[in-house]
Amino acid sequence: MCKSITQQPYQIYPLLMIFLITIVVYSSTFMTSIESRIADKIASISAIADDLPSVIIIHRVLIESSSIEYMSKSGLEMLNISLDELKALGGNYFEHFMNKQDAEDYNPKLFAMFKRNNQNEVITFFQQMRPSVLADWEWHLSSVKILMRDDNGKPLLLIVSAVPVNPLQHITNKISRLLEENNFVRNQSIHYDLLTPREKELLRLMAKGKSNKEISSEMFISVNTTETHRKNIKAKLKVSSAFELNQYASAFDLI
Repeated sequence: MCKSITQQPYQIYPLLMIFLITIVVYSSTFMTSIESRIADKIASISAIADDLPSVIIIHRVLIESSSIEYMSKSGLEMLNISLDELKALGGNYFEHFMNKQDAEDYNPKLFAMFKRNNQNEVITFFQQMRPSVLADWEWHLSSVKILMRDDNGKPLLLIVSAVPVNPLQHITNKISRLLEENNFVRNQSIHYDLLTPREKELLRLMAKGKSNKEISSEMFISVNTTETHRKNIKAKLKVSSAFELNQYASAFDLI
């Protein structure tokens, strides 16, 4: 009896080794299959990418980030970098070449797209890129969609098509103003949300150039009450000039 028990671990050991080897082989085969599918997908895109009027970028989705797997020739030339150098940057790619303020606007939209996991969904946004800190920002209109899922049905590759916006066209100035306004809303909403509905209505009238007497007449309040509201609004928004009040009213669609 004792001899049988003593030998039992040695009898199990070969079975355990076979089990572990099977797992390693299966995992290796699985990873090779995934990498092969990724390579095939990228090859099919790269075959036509240089003929397209946009920069094509393929990202590999990682936990809470992504890395570059491919960028078409026009994009690499614009950034003055090789694909190997770009891939070596990993997630730091964004810090090197992308405008951080733009990313604060479109990143939440991208993360929401990941969660919905709809391969037919396309997210479109404006973004700025530059090859170095000494260069000027260049506007691009970018569209993103899920290109490939893994075996669990989760997003694995994203494809981006970034079309350069001609800097000679007046639209670039409008884009800049729009994004500046979006940034203002995002940064100042904490102050704007302190206003009551009544104060927001008064702010709208102030931005339209109404006098205290005109505002009091429209809102059926006294001139003294109107003046008190003015002071409270300026204090909550932390502003002192008519220009700053107009900036709030415009950004938050009061006028």
